[in-house]
Amino acid sequence: MSDALKHECGIALIRLKKPLEFYKEKYGSAFYGVNKMYLLMEKQHNRGQDGAGFASIKLDTKPGERYISRVRSIAQQPIQDIFAQINERINDELTNHPEYQDNVALQKQHIPYIGELFLGHVRYGTFGKNSVESVHPFLRQNNWMHRNLIVAGNFNMTNVNELFDGLVKIGQHPKEKADTITIMEKIGHFLDDAVAKIYKKLKKEGYNKNECSPLIAERLNVAKILKKAAKNWDGGYAMAGLLGHGDSFVLRDPSGIRPAYYYEDDEIVVVASERPVIQTVFNVDFDDVKELAPGHAIITKKSGDVFIEQILEPLERKACSFERIYFSRGSDAEIYQERKNLGKLLMPKVLEAIDGDTKNSVFSYIPNTAETSFYGMIETVEQHLNEQKTKAILEGNGKLSAEKVTEILSERPRIEKIAIKDVKLRTFITEDSSRDDLVAHVYDVTYGVIKPTDNLVIIDDSIVRGTTLKMSIIKMMDRLHPKQIIVVSSAPQIRYPDCYGIDMANLESLIAFRAMLSLLKENDKYHLIEEVYHKCKAQLKLKDIEVKNYVKDLYGQFTADEISDKIAELISDTSVKAKVKTIFQPIENLHKACPKNLGDWYFTGNYPTPGGNRVVNRAFVNFYEGNKERAY
Repeated sequence: MSDALKHECGIALIRLKKPLEFYKEKYGSAFYGVNKMYLLMEKQHNRGQDGAGFASIKLDTKPGERYISRVRSIAQQPIQDIFAQINERINDELTNHPEYQDNVALQKQHIPYIGELFLGHVRYGTFGKNSVESVHPFLRQNNWMHRNLIVAGNFNMTNVNELFDGLVKIGQHPKEKADTITIMEKIGHFLDDAVAKIYKKLKKEGYNKNECSPLIAERLNVAKILKKAAKNWDGGYAMAGLLGHGDSFVLRDPSGIRPAYYYEDDEIVVVASERPVIQTVFNVDFDDVKELAPGHAIITKKSGDVFIEQILEPLERKACSFERIYFSRGSDAEIYQERKNLGKLLMPKVLEAIDGDTKNSVFSYIPNTAETSFYGMIETVEQHLNEQKTKAILEGNGKLSAEKVTEILSERPRIEKIAIKDVKLRTFITEDSSRDDLVAHVYDVTYGVIKPTDNLVIIDDSIVRGTTLKMSIIKMMDRLHPKQIIVVSSAPQIRYPDCYGIDMANLESLIAFRAMLSLLKENDKYHLIEEVYHKCKAQLKLKDIEVKNYVKDLYGQFTADEISDKIAELISDTSVKAKVKTIFQPIENLHKACPKNLGDWYFTGNYPTPGGNRVVNRAFVNFYEGNKERAY
């Protein structure tokens, strides 16, 4: 993506179902779980490179023995840093105590991070801060084993203020308003309550205090705790948690906004944010990895029993389409095909823009997530050319020479690698003119392959802010002196902020929004801005369920093509000699290409939860009032 977008995170959970001796015997190491966690996290590094965290739990430890270990990092390569620390600690213990080397019981007793239950997390620091305290997993400690809670998630809540106030009303004093803390304390409250009630009941049944502990673990109803805790959550989430005694869960939001996949056999339970990660790490087939249903949780008890249980009533499925377009790994069989289809579906508009002149058109892509869509686009160009070749040969009525037939058959799409992304350039000078000059060189281009009569068609996965296009890509492409530069987006126009985990918190940074504002000015309709502002302002104190998205009314004044043409103007300037055009994916084609992931609120403004409309209205009020605060 030419404009860097950050996604909040990815999760990985492993529960070993056999004793550690089993893994030592079969796989040669009792550190099997730690090794697999490293792979799961490393293969999800695309989901977060600002911070990473890892936690483990040992089952059935004796009182006084440490059973929870956690390590977090915000180093430049946080995943490698975490496992370097873990590896160093393990090696130190094995070096200092050779007797541990082949004794799994001693390893488990004395070496940290070895255990049966693991939780990992990778994240981007999307709120301008990236301290290690912000890195998951979060830990809620207690001397009661059952009340220890470790939480990590891929999520964003739109109603964190309401959830915070709810904690205050039940007598808690949360240390901050961050949604992770709020969610953890909410779960923790009902966990404490459940443990206390079970303990009280066991005492009545005549059990002494020591006898109660294993029975609490057995009777604890994790699904019931989650149902109470998640009752008023509004957002997109895949929430993972470990309880100190060994229960675990992953809960997915009822709209299925954030992804979660799982695999289970008689040795292991594993959950991750992406399917191909599980396939690769455990060498299992596509069909073996299941998608966790919206509103459901996968719960593993300390006993090893695994349940899939509905926690919240599933809503209309609105799984995030940006996962398919950009964030998730393209090695997923479904995602790969969907990205190709996005490219194929764009070609009719591209062929129209070049008047069918493929001979004088060069096709390329902006590295690197647009590459698969590019393949789909080229397949369609080849199909178009084959139709043209067949027509030309048939019109020859068998009278064409062999040379002429060879000439007709030899025409191919002109494919070149035009855009080359250089190493990440640091804008270390704050002066605007200096910074702009540096940004302009983020990309380089391939010289000598474009003629002045050529159309240059270049596909990107999406156009968010348009900054890199304007400051770098368009100007660099123009140096090649093409007749026309056509920038193709495999995604539709991004018109609205996201509030479920992608870092798009305001409106004015979006190129589509700025294009719409320009059109309002040019068409003497800018007074509508104030009208919509007053409508949005009037809704700020309404309940979320009553709020409407009035920003839609402004976009409704213009066609998608009118906004696309204005975007083309905004991403070029008078220094650009070539004609510039932008083509965006129509919404209906997005749904054709990604039929299972219909979440499209950033394109359409159709938010899947009530909190979304409140966020977009708050974002518009902030824009109108010149307030730079985030809308959520």
